[in-house]
Amino acid sequence: MTRKCFVCFMFLEVVCFIVIGVHGDKNLPARKISDGNYHVTMRKLQSFKTSLTRHDSFASTPSSSFAPSPSSQPAEGMNNPRVYHVTSYGADPTGNSDSTEALLAAIADATNGPSEGYLMEGISNLGGAQINLEGGNYMIRRSLKLPVSGVGNLMIHGGTIKASNDFPNDGYIIDLSTSSNENDGKNSPSSSYNFEYITLKDLLLDSNFRGGGISVINSLRTNIDNCYITHFTTNGILVQSGHETYIRNSFLGQHITAGGDKNERNFSGTGINIQGNDNAVTDVVIFSAAIGIMVTGQANTFSGVHCYNKATGFGGTGIYLKLPGLTQTRIVNSYMDYTSIVAEDPVQLHISSSFFLGDANIVLKSMKGVLNGVTIVDNMFSGSNQGVEVIHLDKSNGPFHQIDQVTVDRNVATGMNLKATVAKRSLQGNGTSWNVDFNNILLFPNLIKNVQYSLSSTGSSFPNHAIRNVSDNRVVIETNEAVAANVFVAVDQSMSS
Repeated sequence: MTRKCFVCFMFLEVVCFIVIGVHGDKNLPARKISDGNYHVTMRKLQSFKTSLTRHDSFASTPSSSFAPSPSSQPAEGMNNPRVYHVTSYGADPTGNSDSTEALLAAIADATNGPSEGYLMEGISNLGGAQINLEGGNYMIRRSLKLPVSGVGNLMIHGGTIKASNDFPNDGYIIDLSTSSNENDGKNSPSSSYNFEYITLKDLLLDSNFRGGGISVINSLRTNIDNCYITHFTTNGILVQSGHETYIRNSFLGQHITAGGDKNERNFSGTGINIQGNDNAVTDVVIFSAAIGIMVTGQANTFSGVHCYNKATGFGGTGIYLKLPGLTQTRIVNSYMDYTSIVAEDPVQLHISSSFFLGDANIVLKSMKGVLNGVTIVDNMFSGSNQGVEVIHLDKSNGPFHQIDQVTVDRNVATGMNLKATVAKRSLQGNGTSWNVDFNNILLFPNLIKNVQYSLSSTGSSFPNHAIRNVSDNRVVIETNEAVAANVFVAVDQSMSS
């Protein structure tokens, strides 16, 4: 192959010489080759020459060698892209043999490659180095970890990775945590974060019912984009500490199903487990797991999430907010498909513009009786006429006794009991007393904080009237004489105490 390439180069050089020489001969007709045609011809020749060079370079690389490809090693004096092709390290793209060492070798070269200053202090900027899986299917026997912490601006993308039958049950296919070889402390970064701006993109990760998919530990600005994670037993994605892990356009499921699975009662594991602050999950589908998203960190946001994991009727939960006392969570534009949202003692929780199907609802669970700063508005609920409340107060551990700034309003429901903190009713009668009952509408049993009413008499008299009692979600209005009147009453449980 080398000899063939050499002959081609010689031929191209002769052709280039002839073209240039003809163009420079003043005795030939002036329009033989125009300046424009000359440059077009030279560009075509250069493109052809480059294609031969690339073909020869790749073809001459032994597939069984762990040596990096020419494209992954910058030549002296050249600014080559830092793309590390895993097959050049001996990775088997058929998935028939173990590719663990080959993938780790590519990762090691990328993380130890040239850097361009720092991102956060102590985190080297790898300049956008890419580990290209080349659309292959690779089997691994242990977690893929970066060999050193304190690096950033790195991407792993474009292929399938599957755990082997002897993969550790507590492992993750891609594990962004500190490596065990850093125990001497020599490689520890001065930054308080392990990694920054790591991108995991266009990946299918199959945990083979052994452990989890991706673990992000104490990292900053991590991107998980367009990933399909399946067959996990622990977590599809675990985010622990750190800041700003963004998970988007991805699909997660323990079992590959499109709903109505006969084994749904046996689903286990958690799709996404967020144990840190300031993260976002956007446009993500969780199609099988016991819990869709478990949240134990503050100030996270969820948008466009579709959970149809284990149905609540089978003991599953769509989104579980397990951080009583300081929730700080926003859930918007999401689709809870037979799976509920559960929040323990929520403080600062916003749920809006979402759709709840199949008796899926919102459960506010009392732990120490705290409910503060909760807004649940503009949602749609669709049920099966079984008397399920759209907002259920779970008081199995005790009643809520610290309730403040809770607004539940402008939701609509079919086949479910609609509850709110704001209600309006009108009553027509003839007499001296009007008793307006809001018990089947208001969320809390005895917490009306504000009442507004009007009385419109149809007679010729002008009676005196007043609110005589507000208790047990009832408003009693009396007049000083019997009249025929229409009474309109608006009550509010959401105003600050």
